[in-house]
Amino acid sequence: MDRKNELLRSWMFVPGNRQRMIEKSLGVAVDAVIMNIEDGVAPAEKDAARKQIAACLDQVATRLKTEKQLRTPARFVRINAVGHERSRDDLGSVVRQGLEGLVVPKVETPEQIKTVEETLDRREPEVGLSRGSVRLLVAIESPRGLFNAYSIATASPRVIGLIFGAEDFSRELSLPLRREGEARDLIYARSALVTAAACAHVQSVDGVWPDLQDTEGLRHLRCSPADWGFQGCR
Repeated sequence: MDRKNELLRSWMFVPGNRQRMIEKSLGVAVDAVIMNIEDGVAPAEKDAARKQIAACLDQVATRLKTEKQLRTPARFVRINAVGHERSRDDLGSVVRQGLEGLVVPKVETPEQIKTVEETLDRREPEVGLSRGSVRLLVAIESPRGLFNAYSIATASPRVIGLIFGAEDFSRELSLPLRREGEARDLIYARSALVTAAACAHVQSVDGVWPDLQDTEGLRHLRCSPADWGFQGCR
């Protein structure tokens, strides 16, 4: 099934170094799974994460050839920041059959998207993927990235959406990482990202709720993303 233009509302992060969690996530009723190699995976474990994600994608690709009714969440991988040596290793390992998209973190300029696009243009034919098939969900995590959000969103037809990285954004503005209620200190940033995404005709995905003990705050968050114009949350 071609899911290139499908609206993805619910996204689940899964640590790439936890094989059992990756396997389990592919049976969960969410729209997309993000297998993570960036923040949250220790440097010493990133090689193992790449290998485990690659093996999982290979298994899915094999099953898709024989099980025509197989259905999993959309399969995305969050790579390390563009320009870092680790991101080159990530792209060389996870761009393979079974992959549907990448989450590109800490993007601040359109040129970073062009760099990923050029790599994908070369890599896709080498691994038997159709050119242009790997989609990009772009993480905006800094003030500079936010001001360039529209240019970033329109830098490549591969870009299907913008996702808000609230924690790194808050850190750059010296805001508290512990958010309360509707996180009013981030109203401008969230609204600006939604507006940029709408202008570019791509999806907008809200940030995570970081405090698992604050269930009341989570309840408010579950209600608020759509109120701000977000089309998805994670």
